[in-house]
Amino acid sequence: WDYEMARKYGHIRIENGLAIWPNVWKVRGHELEWNMVHYDVQLMGGIVLHEGKIAEMATGEGKTLVATLPAYLNGLTGLGMHIVTVNDYLAKRDTEWNGPLLAFHGLRVDCIDYYEPHSEGRKQAYQADITYGTNNEFGFDYLRDNMVTSPDQIVQREHHYAIVDEVDSVLIDEARTPLIISGPVQHSDDHLYRQFKPLIERLVNEQRRLSQEFLHRAKKLIAEGKTKPEDGGKWLLRIHRTTPKYRPFLKYLAEPGIMPILEKAEAFYLQDNARKMPEVDEDLLFVVDEKNHSVELTDKGIERIAQYGEDPALFTVPDLASVLSVIDGDATLSPAEKAEKKEAVYRSYAEKAEKLHALQQLLRAYV
Repeated sequence: WDYEMARKYGHIRIENGLAIWPNVWKVRGHELEWNMVHYDVQLMGGIVLHEGKIAEMATGEGKTLVATLPAYLNGLTGLGMHIVTVNDYLAKRDTEWNGPLLAFHGLRVDCIDYYEPHSEGRKQAYQADITYGTNNEFGFDYLRDNMVTSPDQIVQREHHYAIVDEVDSVLIDEARTPLIISGPVQHSDDHLYRQFKPLIERLVNEQRRLSQEFLHRAKKLIAEGKTKPEDGGKWLLRIHRTTPKYRPFLKYLAEPGIMPILEKAEAFYLQDNARKMPEVDEDLLFVVDEKNHSVELTDKGIERIAQYGEDPALFTVPDLASVLSVIDGDATLSPAEKAEKKEAVYRSYAEKAEKLHALQQLLRAYV
């Protein structure tokens, strides 16, 4: 095992038949020294995750370190366990960060994002004791496995245990956008981008004008000494959440004492599970999440697009399972009629998802 690990990890060396495992190795091209020991509260967090519960942890409390505990324990079964992250950088970083630690204790660690879909490398990554990867890649591999024509084409093993980072974002926010594998189409999606481009341009320009007003209000309040989160801080946070790259805003943030006002406001509105954040977002047309690289239209933004002439029903995605259940339970329909109605539902659902995807992509491109 040590010889195999020495071939895989450059920091491990064999001397006189003994393996030398230093506590310094490279993570994303930079050397990292492992000098962390779990605190009691982190041990408690590991127990909570092992029991299949959600552990709420703030930034800086050591989520990556906590995950090593249930990961190792459930990896010992040999049945495979997954650690799901929100982007490929985190998946690869945590693989390189925690991999040597877990390998030292005899477990094999890999990351599916290193390999192309359907490749032998990805299939072997799923055979590891602990497999890191992004939520979308795990999801698409599952869908592709359900489309294969032969069992030997399946890449995933039977599912045993998983840890989901940013679980609220993955299972609630991102779950609004379905993962769809569609067949070849006879036309390009360019027509959707051309259709929605004027709407998105208009929406973004309007939000920029609003951000200009927000900045004017923030400067006025802060100049008057009203720097509390409910005063000047709230207006700074509004700009940060909708047009974070707005140049006059960035220039103002660079002034002494301004960034702490924004940080205090953000911490204030994020407390209690962001219970008060709707007060910040109520005047915004869309909200930008730079961490997860996503943009979400607000209710006001949807109303504005409807005023531009787009059908607001576009943003209401039906519960596919419920609709299909109603069709199956309709005794007045023949099997052929049920199949025809289901096909129409699938087609409508796919068209709506395609339009929503085009809107989201355009919005991300502009902000």
